[in-house]
Amino acid sequence: MTLRTGIAYLPLHTGKAPRYLFERMVQLTRELSLIIVDEYGSLELMRRLADPCWFQALGCVLGYDWHSSGVTTVVCGALKEAWKPISSDIGLFIAGGKGGTSRKTPSEILARTAQLRVAPEKLVYASRMAAKVDNNALQDGYQLYHHSFIFDREGRWVVIQQGMNEANRWARRYHWLSEQLTEFVNEPHSGIITSTFGQPLNMVAQESEAARQASVALALEKPWKNLAELKRLQRLELPERHRVLLEDINPERIASTLLSAYETQPQNFEQLLGAQNVGPKTIRALALLAEIIHGAKPSFRDPARFAFAHGGKDGHPYPVDRRTYDRSIQILHQAVERAKLGDREKLEAFRRLSQYHAHQP
Repeated sequence: MTLRTGIAYLPLHTGKAPRYLFERMVQLTRELSLIIVDEYGSLELMRRLADPCWFQALGCVLGYDWHSSGVTTVVCGALKEAWKPISSDIGLFIAGGKGGTSRKTPSEILARTAQLRVAPEKLVYASRMAAKVDNNALQDGYQLYHHSFIFDREGRWVVIQQGMNEANRWARRYHWLSEQLTEFVNEPHSGIITSTFGQPLNMVAQESEAARQASVALALEKPWKNLAELKRLQRLELPERHRVLLEDINPERIASTLLSAYETQPQNFEQLLGAQNVGPKTIRALALLAEIIHGAKPSFRDPARFAFAHGGKDGHPYPVDRRTYDRSIQILHQAVERAKLGDREKLEAFRRLSQYHAHQP
């Protein structure tokens, strides 16, 4: 079941977080993580990170741009840095990151083998499949460039990844939570933050089940039959309503991939998606063939007040107030240290304050 929690516009922004700000983001993130885990447990922190709106609010509290694509990469970077000295205390680990760092995710997961109560290979598979789904099965015009994988000792995990669309200069962020995941290829997301983008091909939507089954059936067909059908379709002038552009699919280039999928003999869509060399164009081709041949149509559907806490690096709603920021870090750090000694008065005060605001009109 996909949890839709809101839509936000995330324009692509370049540049880096100022050093003075990132250092503070790391400190504040560390104290916030310790308090949330102490009060509610590590699973609750994972649930919140899987909520795209809560994640956006966290970025605002940390003083980053309240609406830009950088909120994803920088906040995840701050989390990774903040958790380095406390991972054993909170029982949470984070792998991956932006660009080339994302490709280190499997090795970073395997490096935690001794601290896990589950086989790390399961987590590596989850990381890989989440990326495959959002890059290949959910084709919305956004190419993944960031992948963060958060996990605990019990094998529960959260994925936060983001894709960019260079044509329209917008970003799309995807959130996953293993707790409510029943299967990778049927409504797996805990939430998506995005700009409005036409009608993307969504092969992991509930209503795409028939298209998934038909795609697997087609992958089991002799490759030459599918190639012949694709070539025949390219001679047709299809109506404008078709969202998949046939000129993007080259039957000659896709031949080897169809042969590879056929040799794999996938038994379900997840195995097909995970097969070597099966990329977005293969999925698009099979989806179109599934509709034409079998009539199985896929799906084509697709928090700024916290920025006032410390301001934002881009000056909105006001420049970062370093004095207030440092004071916040100090207060939270003192609360955490006192709680370790059994004095939970300050933490209880935070709880009462949140309850008070919750009942305000």
